[in-house]
Parts: sequence; C-alpha cells; structure tokens
Amino acid sequence: MGDMTAPEVAAIAGRIRASVATVISGKPEAIDAAVCALLAGGHMLIEDVPGVGKTTLARALARSIDARATRIQFTSDMLPTDVTGVSVFDRSTQEFRFHPGPVFTHVLIGDEVNRATPKTQSALLEAMGERQVSIDGATLPLPDPFMVVATQNPQDMEGTFPLPEAQRDRFMIRLSLGYPEPRAELAMLRARSTAAGASDPLDAVAPVASVDDILRARACVAGIAMADGVAGYLVSLIGATRAHPGIALGASPRATLHLAAMARARAGVLGRSFVSPDDIAALAGVVLPHRLVPRGRHASSLDALAAAAEAVSEILGRLPVPGLA
Repeated sequence: MGDMTAPEVAAIAGRIRASVATVISGKPEAIDAAVCALLAGGHMLIEDVPGVGKTTLARALARSIDARATRIQFTSDMLPTDVTGVSVFDRSTQEFRFHPGPVFTHVLIGDEVNRATPKTQSALLEAMGERQVSIDGATLPLPDPFMVVATQNPQDMEGTFPLPEAQRDRFMIRLSLGYPEPRAELAMLRARSTAAGASDPLDAVAPVASVDDILRARACVAGIAMADGVAGYLVSLIGATRAHPGIALGASPRATLHLAAMARARAGVLGRSFVSPDDIAALAGVVLPHRLVPRGRHASSLDALAAAAEAVSEILGRLPVPGLA
C-alpha cells in the first residue's frame, strides 16, 4: 500500500477516537492524547484513584486495533520472567525451550504496574526503551507496533512501589481521568441499568484500524514537518524546566523527542502536514509533568505532580511564541 497522507491519518484517528468514546464518556482530551500517543509510537501511563476507568480506557484502545493485546495484572509477588518469559528444559529434546511472556504482543496492558516490586518493574525498561528483550544471552525483538499502556494507583496508596524516574521517563504521556461529570456519570448509570446495557460495553468495541494502518499512520506522522522556529520553541520549553527555580530535576532529552513526536501526531490527527506551536503547548501538560521532580516537600505524590504541572503552565505562559513575539 502507498504512503498515507495527513487527512488519512486524521480519518483513522477519528475512527479510533469514536470507538474509545463509546465506553469512556466525557473525557475527550484524554482520548485525544491516547490516540496521539498511539500514532506517535509511545507508551502511556494512566494514573488515578481506583474505579475511574483507567483499565477500561486501556482495553478500549487495544480493542479498537486489530492487533494482539495482552494484559498483566501486576502484583507484589510477580517475577520478571512473568513479564518477559522463561526458558524451560524440554526432556524430549534435551534442550531449553523459551516460552515467550505476555510482553510479546502489540499492545501490552499493564494493570496497576506500581504494585509490582522494582525488580519486576525493571523487566519493562528494555522492552519500552528498545523494543526488545534480552534473555539467556539472546536478544529477541518485540512485535511492531509495540505499545505499553500501564495503569497505576496514586503512589501513596497501600501496597504500591513508586516507579523510578528512569521508567517514568519512558512513558511518552501520563493521563489522569478524574471523576466523571454528573451528566456523564448519569448516562453511564442508565446504560448499565438497561437490559441491553447489562453486559460490559467493552464487548461491543470492535477493531476500526489494522496493524498496517497504524504502521502507515506512524510513518506519515514521523514525516510531518517542524519549522526551525517551532523546534526552537520546543527546545526553549524543555530548557526552561531545567532552569525553573521550583524544579529540582528538569525534563530529559528523551522528553524533547517525545514532545516532538506527540506534536507531530497531533498535527496529523488534525489533518495538518506541519507542526504549530499550539501542538506543543497543548500537549506539554501530558508529556512533561510526570518526568519533573519539584523542589520542596509535598504531602502526596499527586501534590508533587500538581506542582510540576503548575510550573509547566507558568513556563508556557511566559515563553515567547514563534511568529507572535
């Protein structure tokens, strides 16, 4: 098949967005960001209190693509081999045979990833960063596309292990769904109360895009133009997080690449063949705060995240916009 154009990317994104919206109501910004992360080739972390739809969003996104999807329920007694796989001795052949773990898939849903110990969490690091797994001296490539959609409860809740900075940095975006608006919650209640809606709404989610669609869309997104002025705006934003008096640890070079990829994806989703400063400003709030470490003591991890988000917002408010300065 030929190259995909930005309007075709927008059409695919629209189908995926509409599919996910059938089970996640009242959260269009979160759905848009999730679709952008998918088309940008990144991984997604969804952090919020239990019961607000974190896993539902992850599963709906996975089901909207005609691709392999597996789910891991992380627990404190899991081992790294429960994620990557294990070699088992086969008596009939007198050789070790590798049994692939759930990480060998297109979309990996990691539910409550911060309930696993740091040792098990680290099993995802290589997979997320290099799209490969090293086991018993061999390096095994992961399928393409490969995306991790992880959910976690706030780090201060019982039985959680904080994700290390290196792993948080590998997530292209972090989302928080929050509680639904009263109207959306009422609609959910009515849908689940009817005879027709008694089943899980996820059962009605069908694939609206193929693996080939996603790969072609990603290739198109990667080629979307970014003018020097817009690139300079992005780099200035990243640099400002490193010099901000309220931030102890600023954004990494990986954050620069992730924000650029997300900005290109947003441009494609909107049917444009170029990145605008608006794309960068609109996505900075989901790409940067989870990577930043604010100064001072905070009552909870969510308070620290809010402080980082406020710093990003403050930087955006004073940063000169290309063409408007």
